[in-house]
Amino acid sequence: MASATRSERLNAAAGRQVQRVRDFADDTEPAALVVVTIIALSLLTAFVGFLAVSDLTILPFVVFVVAAGYGWMRHQEETALVLTLTMTVSTLLILGLIIVFIFRESLPVLQYESATVFGVSVPGLRMFIQPNWDAVSPPIRYSMVPMIHGTVMVTVVATAVAGPLGVAAALFLSEIAPDVVREFVKPGVEILAGIPSIVYGFIGFTILSPWASDQFRTTGQGSYLFVGIVVGLMALPTVVSVAEDALSSVPESMKSGSLAVGTTDWQTMTSITLPAAFSGVSAAVLLGVGRAIGETMAATVMLRGVPRLTEPLVNVFYGQETLTSLIARNYGEADGLQMDALFVAGVILFVTVLVISIGAQYIEWRMRSKLGGEA
Repeated sequence: MASATRSERLNAAAGRQVQRVRDFADDTEPAALVVVTIIALSLLTAFVGFLAVSDLTILPFVVFVVAAGYGWMRHQEETALVLTLTMTVSTLLILGLIIVFIFRESLPVLQYESATVFGVSVPGLRMFIQPNWDAVSPPIRYSMVPMIHGTVMVTVVATAVAGPLGVAAALFLSEIAPDVVREFVKPGVEILAGIPSIVYGFIGFTILSPWASDQFRTTGQGSYLFVGIVVGLMALPTVVSVAEDALSSVPESMKSGSLAVGTTDWQTMTSITLPAAFSGVSAAVLLGVGRAIGETMAATVMLRGVPRLTEPLVNVFYGQETLTSLIARNYGEADGLQMDALFVAGVILFVTVLVISIGAQYIEWRMRSKLGGEA
């Protein structure tokens, strides 16, 4: 019954959108239709010219600007609708082009590193089963295993730092802290999110790394442990801000009802507030994980830059390379297959973030269905 109800709502929403478009077409004056058609066609022509690297791209773009300006003055509603629609389509199109580009650029090295399994050639398989990266001396090998290992190590440490601390801080700000403290701390936390990552990396390189090298008697600087701590602190403002917004959005009636039956404030927070805001809190943690996975400068500054595995694999006191630091450290001098291997690292990061985003959406849908009585 719940599935049928959701399907009916989706069909009804789609029907309303179609009817809205039909009403727009019926109610729009012929002059306005001509203007919005010119806007759309000129923008499309300019986009095609840009992709073709044509010197004439400026002409349709000028037509687009003039038509949009005229339409905004004479037919503002229709022009606004077309502009917002074209901007949305352009965003999706640009995202699609980025995906196609990075996948296309990674194909040569995937073919080079193909391996045969049961008589079937699997492109890129060697990049994920053998641990050697050597872009200089034959045989040339481009393995992603060391960088994937480094990314996982940094992400796990960063999540262990940002997750519990961020959720606890958000719970304090939302449910415990007085208004004066909240008004002071919340903007401060959001300001921390704006500090450039290179600043965090520089502090980690000049303070944390020398201290860790001296205390733990390691050879040289750079460790996944302290890179993860720095990245976790960088992700902390994001987790706190998003989680606090989610916790604050829980209806006050739910909390008051819990307190009315005799529960303590702590029991209300753990049994009512956190479960009700679980989708938002989990999204906050996943955003922090995404920040940790995609962090570049702090990892590049603090790690050794050697694409190989640590011994043993769980050794967090040495740090070699991550996917992002590999790209940042090598893109300036890479060419040929080595450049294509950097695109493979980008593909791995893209797919990982995509999976995390889908997981966050699924968690949010499940919690929304549960709280709405549909699951």
